[in-house]
Amino acid sequence: MGRRIVCGDIHGAHLALLQCLERSNFDFENDTLILIGDVVDGWPYVYEVVEILLKCKNIIFIKGNHDDWFLDFLKDGYSRHPRMWGQGGKGTLESYVRYSGHSIEVVRTWDAYNRCDIITCNTDMKNTDVPQTHHNFFKRMVLHHKDFRSNFFVHGGFDRNHYIDYLTFANPQDFYWNRKLWDEALSHKQNDRKFRMAEDFKRVFIGHSATLKWDTDKPMLAANLIWNVDTGAGWKGKLTFMDVDTYEFWQSDCVKELYPNEDGR
Repeated sequence: MGRRIVCGDIHGAHLALLQCLERSNFDFENDTLILIGDVVDGWPYVYEVVEILLKCKNIIFIKGNHDDWFLDFLKDGYSRHPRMWGQGGKGTLESYVRYSGHSIEVVRTWDAYNRCDIITCNTDMKNTDVPQTHHNFFKRMVLHHKDFRSNFFVHGGFDRNHYIDYLTFANPQDFYWNRKLWDEALSHKQNDRKFRMAEDFKRVFIGHSATLKWDTDKPMLAANLIWNVDTGAGWKGKLTFMDVDTYEFWQSDCVKELYPNEDGR
């Protein structure tokens, strides 16, 4: 049986993904890669990222909020992303347009101080221009995953006072939008009683809240329970792979160094 490796938010950084695969000596046949979500929206190489990931025999894809936006486009076929390709979506669009031969119109909104406030995009690309293998890949996304050792994987978080089955039915979007769980874990004092949850987990692995906000590009452990492996690959940080059982981790170079002449989010 191979290792189980959890991967932080990729955000289109294909060179960072290649480095982590190489530095972790990832076995494409035997190891399992658990994507914590947000494969898309950021650096303009989402197409390349998915092509690399399709080579992994064993993969679990947790849905991120950005992935959910892209899935809406794949389902409905509108010419506009639900966020008009903003919030990093421009990189996703640029990546697929290179392979579909379509066009992009970039629209910039300027504020009163002559600063670019919002970037949105229009395109004539349709969902049918995205390869079917990529459609199938995004359709494999799950809200969360619990393994045989009671480790739990989710993109954002969840309300720790309720059972997962109830939350899955009552508020599925919260799994890829929630930041409260991480904030509460950070504020939990280690000498206090155990960080209480409705369900017991050995470890919880999340992304969504880049550790750069806390001045580090390394994974963070809070409340001796929750690992945050989003180390800022969508911004100016690094991509992280972590062994689920040993907590050994491998990282890419800073993405800004990998893409010196390009912008991420």
